[in-house]
Amino acid sequence: MSEKDIQQMQEQVDDALLLARKRLIEKTKRENGELVVENDGEVVHVKAEELK
Repeated sequence: MSEKDIQQMQEQVDDALLLARKRLIEKTKRENGELVVENDGEVVHVKAEELK
């Protein structure tokens, strides 16, 4: 695999992760739920209305 191939694959992975994050946030907002995330080593619950 060439360096260019690896870079293209990494860009595809990055794009897929961003899309998955966007869809998760949209779904959580629709269901008025909350997400559990890590922030500076601390577990935090984020309510749907606080999501960007």
